[in-house]
Amino acid sequence: MEKTTLDIKFLGTCACDFSPRLENEYKDCFDLNERRSSAILINGQYLIDAGMHILDSLRIAEIDSDTVTDIFVTHTHSDHFDAFNIERLAKNRKIPLRVWIREDARVPEIKNAEYKRMTPYVKYEAADGVFITGVLANHDIESAPQHLIAEINGKKLFYGCDGAWFLTETFNYIKGAEYDITVLDATVGDYLGDYRMGEHNSIPMLRVMLPSLKTERIITDKTKVIFSHIAPSLHKPHADIVKAAEEMGAIAAYDGMELSI
Repeated sequence: MEKTTLDIKFLGTCACDFSPRLENEYKDCFDLNERRSSAILINGQYLIDAGMHILDSLRIAEIDSDTVTDIFVTHTHSDHFDAFNIERLAKNRKIPLRVWIREDARVPEIKNAEYKRMTPYVKYEAADGVFITGVLANHDIESAPQHLIAEINGKKLFYGCDGAWFLTETFNYIKGAEYDITVLDATVGDYLGDYRMGEHNSIPMLRVMLPSLKTERIITDKTKVIFSHIAPSLHKPHADIVKAAEEMGAIAAYDGMELSI
C-alpha cells in the first residue's frame, strides 16, 4: 500500500558542541541531554544531513542504512556533511546514493554517490511525488548554506537549521506556504547578548519570529513547530528547553524523537 503519511525521526539535534560522553557511556543510546549532529530521516528513506555522528545515529535507531536513497544537505560544515561517512553509506550499492547539495558547494567526489546540484528556489523531483527545494540561509557563506523544503505525500516540511532569522528573498518565497512541519534553528539558549545572532537563532529570537511567521501564514495553528540544532553548552537542561518551547506552542526536539502527520 502506498504510504500517505509523513514520518520523521530525529537522529540528531545538536549544534557543534558535542559531549565527550557520546564516545563512552552514551555511545549505544539516545539521551535527552546528550545530542548528536543534527539529522532527520523522512519516511525511512530521505535523510537531511549526514554529519560526523550519522552512522552511530542510524545504528542506535536500528535503521538499515541501505534504505536511505537520498541525502539532502543543508551545508558543508562537517557536522552536517561528512564525506567519509557518506562514502560508507554509499558503499556496495547497486544504485548510487543521491546527494542533493547547493550548486556552488565545494565538495569532494564520493565513490558510488551522485551529486544533484541544486539552484536556490528551484523545485526538484527526487522521486515520484517527492519534491525538494533549497532556499538561501543566513549562515557562513563558504559552506553553501540552504534551508530545505520537502514536499512528500502532499505534506510540506520546512527545515531551517543553521541559519539566523530569514533572508528577505527566502522570507518572501515561503510566505503563505502553511507548512505542516517547520523545524527551526535554536542553537542559542534563553538569554540575550549572544554574538551568534548573525547566523544562529536564540530562544528570544524565536519568540520574535514565530508571530511574524504566523502573520504571513508560513505557519498556522496546525503547524508542528520544532526547535532543533540545540547547543547544550548554551542551554539549560532539556526540561527547561521543553518549557520555553511549549510557551510558544512549539516542541523541543531530542535525539530519537519521532513525528508522524
